[in-house]
Amino acid sequence: MNVLQNNSDAVNATLLVQVTPADYTEKVKKAINAYRRKAQFPGFRPGTYPVALIKKQFGDAFLAEEVNKLVSEALYDHITKNKVEILGEPLPTADFKAPELVEGKDFEFSFDIAIAPSIDLELSKKDKVTYYTIDVDKKMIEQQTASYRGRFGKYVKAEETAEKDVIKGLLEELDEKGNVKEGGVKVENAMISPAYMKNADEQKKCYGKKIDESFDFNPFNAFNGSEVELASLLKLDKEQAKEFKSDCRFTVKEITRFAQAEMNQEFFDNCFGKDVVKSEAEFEAKIKEELQKQFVADSDIKFIIDMRQTVIDGLKEVKFPEEFLKRWLKETNKEMTDEKIASEFSKMLDDLKWQLFKDKVAKAADVKVEKSDIEAVAKKQAKAQFAQYGMISVPDDILDNYVQEMLGNKDGRKNATERAFENKVMDILKEKVTLESKSISFDEFNKFFQN
Repeated sequence: MNVLQNNSDAVNATLLVQVTPADYTEKVKKAINAYRRKAQFPGFRPGTYPVALIKKQFGDAFLAEEVNKLVSEALYDHITKNKVEILGEPLPTADFKAPELVEGKDFEFSFDIAIAPSIDLELSKKDKVTYYTIDVDKKMIEQQTASYRGRFGKYVKAEETAEKDVIKGLLEELDEKGNVKEGGVKVENAMISPAYMKNADEQKKCYGKKIDESFDFNPFNAFNGSEVELASLLKLDKEQAKEFKSDCRFTVKEITRFAQAEMNQEFFDNCFGKDVVKSEAEFEAKIKEELQKQFVADSDIKFIIDMRQTVIDGLKEVKFPEEFLKRWLKETNKEMTDEKIASEFSKMLDDLKWQLFKDKVAKAADVKVEKSDIEAVAKKQAKAQFAQYGMISVPDDILDNYVQEMLGNKDGRKNATERAFENKVMDILKEKVTLESKSISFDEFNKFFQN
């Protein structure tokens, strides 16, 4: 079997695959015999059905299958042995007419391939890229502190009602004269929270009451006639609740309030582990340190975006096999219409430039992604996810279990592997170019990502 390569230019070529009977005859014979040993035919034991009949009935199919295998292997071997860096996959030449497959004859198949262009861009210290670091200001520290204090806070008893309290007591329906209605709605251990009331005037009636003091209010007005809220409060079904318009008297029996955690050693230990910090000053410093660690990932994302644009700008003159790539996209993806390709091809080409450049850098540096690299990325992602919920000091065994679960998923492992590869390439690029560090506020940084 022979494969001839004809380069029409630096990025386009045609592969002509020549197949002779010597290449396929024995393979077809073996395939037929293997089928004969297993196939079931009426009146024949397995392995006794005449080969001639099998060839007559199915010979064309066996020939086509074996020839297609040979052609695919020949293409792969040629590309591999000759180190042809292709883009996409070989496509049958558009104007080439496939030969009729008849046993005993020679066949030729023609395929177009796209050759990856040479990426000659070399970066040096002359290339300057801004590396943005996010300032951790006092406001951010205060917000994070409040988040921690809320997470480790608890409910306590209060002496006087306020907006966010949960008030427990006796609810009684009033008559038109403002007296407790005989036979009216009466709920022991009713619970309300002024913060959930929709009417500000009704809310205010609840404030400043002590144990055993009462206030009159209108539940229908307080909750804007919500059947669900009224039914829950008054212990009525929804049909009864939506008709309930009476005023009620609420006698306070218990006031519960959520109190943030106090800034003490127990709180510090809950946040960061035993004796990691021992004062409010150390606590704030630790908060700042953790926020700065979290923001490194954001800074790196911005660096990748800017580095990518630098590379794309540097590869503007590189010629790509655009017509082939458009054809390949359309033939291998049913959703790729001419209109979609026209609107998205430029972006696809930029993505391809960036990927080829990264591959070149990785190859030159002999970058290898090890299992430990993948696990480190997954662990970092896990820590970041826990940190979003204020969980900083997550035990290693929990993190390890989370990582293994993440990497047990095919997509999760693929994403972690790609991130580990890109991290190594980015570390190399950071050394190649000149990084111009610039501090910036969190709000200013976010503007980079606003459309």
